[in-house]
Amino acid sequence: MIARAVVVVLLSGLMHAGVVLAQPACPAHAPPAGLTRIAEVMTTGRFVAYQPTALHMVNGRATPADAASIAEDLKVLRPYFDGLITYGAHSGGERVADVAATLGFRAVIMGVWEIASAAERAAVVAAAKRAPGLVAGVSVGNEVVYGRRGTFADVAAAMRDLRAAMPDVAIAATEPFHVLLGPDARPALEAADLLLPIVHPVFEPWYKAAPDANAAEFVVNVTAELARVYCGPILVKETGVPTAPAELGFTPARQAAFYRELQRQFSPSAAKAFAYFSAFDAPWRVNDSHPVPGDHPEEAHWGLFDADRKPKPVAGVIAPLRR
Repeated sequence: MIARAVVVVLLSGLMHAGVVLAQPACPAHAPPAGLTRIAEVMTTGRFVAYQPTALHMVNGRATPADAASIAEDLKVLRPYFDGLITYGAHSGGERVADVAATLGFRAVIMGVWEIASAAERAAVVAAAKRAPGLVAGVSVGNEVVYGRRGTFADVAAAMRDLRAAMPDVAIAATEPFHVLLGPDARPALEAADLLLPIVHPVFEPWYKAAPDANAAEFVVNVTAELARVYCGPILVKETGVPTAPAELGFTPARQAAFYRELQRQFSPSAAKAFAYFSAFDAPWRVNDSHPVPGDHPEEAHWGLFDADRKPKPVAGVIAPLRR
């Protein structure tokens, strides 16, 4: 099928170049307690990638989110999700776990956007102390290598520093899947307690004309290929379909159909699962920096809910959780 063919061609090229590793990379240390909490949510709950609706980042300047707005966001999400993955521990993001603790969320994987930021690292350490157990993981950077903001050696060093400061918390690496399949990724793979890969079929050249079953199959197949190079848990942090612009093949109906297919094809387990991406639309992201040059109008429309927290049709595909 289309999705399998794309993955096979990709991996054949990598193997021809000597890129795919013969032996999977495995963490050399014992699994932290936080990994057990994350695995429980992977198998019996759901994660969603979340940025506060009140947080705007334009031209490098942040409009911070306050706790009251974060609480309104999380009240909308809680019927469907009990796990959160965030992107940065700044501008209000450092307080997400505090609010989540009051609403019965089971696990938060906090993001550190700037891996060299002592302030962000200190913020996640402090959050884990305020919400022990709930802060189960830390996502070290987001597309740091892909966005040319650092190397895998830099990421691995930041991961080791965070592990020393919070040994009970699972430390994760997050990049687009093709970057994680490269040989340079090994230092970060060996340092990671879990992977949070980014797997977007919508950016593949075949996506627009392919059935939704192919897009879902692509995510399943890519996750299986990542498991060939990494022996720890894999939680797909980003996969989804924007709901606009329609001329690019992005519609609310197609978003809902994709997740319906992904639920059918991708059975969650403690070893492999996917998070929903993203919680809310973010109109400001059209003007945000992007690692790929050019216009990216779809960046505003990834949400399962719009910027006013109103549900899109996809919400009808996601059954409420039993609390």
